[in-house]
Amino acid sequence: MRLLLSALLLALAVQARAETAFVAVATNFRPVVDALAEGFAAETGHRIEVSAAATGKLAAQIEAGAPFDVFLAADAATPERLVTEGVADGDTRFTYAVGQLVLWSADPALDLRDPVAALRAARHVAVANPAIAPYGKAAEQTLAFLNLSDISDRLVTGENIGQTYALVASRAAELGFVAGSAVTDGSGASWIVPADHHDPIRQDAVLLAHGAGNPAATAFLDYLRSAAAAPVIARFGYATAP
Repeated sequence: MRLLLSALLLALAVQARAETAFVAVATNFRPVVDALAEGFAAETGHRIEVSAAATGKLAAQIEAGAPFDVFLAADAATPERLVTEGVADGDTRFTYAVGQLVLWSADPALDLRDPVAALRAARHVAVANPAIAPYGKAAEQTLAFLNLSDISDRLVTGENIGQTYALVASRAAELGFVAGSAVTDGSGASWIVPADHHDPIRQDAVLLAHGAGNPAATAFLDYLRSAAAAPVIARFGYATAP
């Protein structure tokens, strides 16, 4: 009975210290954060609440005073800018994942061995908005690398990489540039874009000013680069920074 009472008191103490961190996450990484949340809660007792959108849109909300504690961007430049603006802690910034850009079709019979020919033949090609979505910027750079800037009139744009995937999955577009993490099940037809076709998609995390002093926020950033998180991140098709 005494042992049971001690365990109960310990559980209540942990619960009393538990905090919640509000995490702004780039759309492409939302499924990974959802998968990490349970392990994080079990290990620390803390919880996270997640809001997902395009990196640029989230940054604008943060700059406008949105009460997020942690920012997981789809690039490195945006967190760096927020640090410069004084709304994020530069000492906490690190690369939590490196993304992979993939040209994908929901049609498994589509031949992508010659991606240039496939892109020229497509009536619609989906890309994320390059102004606010780093995967969209990488797609734009890839088209320029392949000398395909002239197909811009056939591009259909999603606000974020999730909407871009939906355009292709619904076959509103025959092809689209999506995050490799979205097609790890091997469905459809895909071509992995070589790394030299675009700038590296280094995705940085940072503690925001609103999260200063929130133990759940700092604990989540620690968990994100822990040995427990690494295999989950890899399972979703991301590399981790060396």
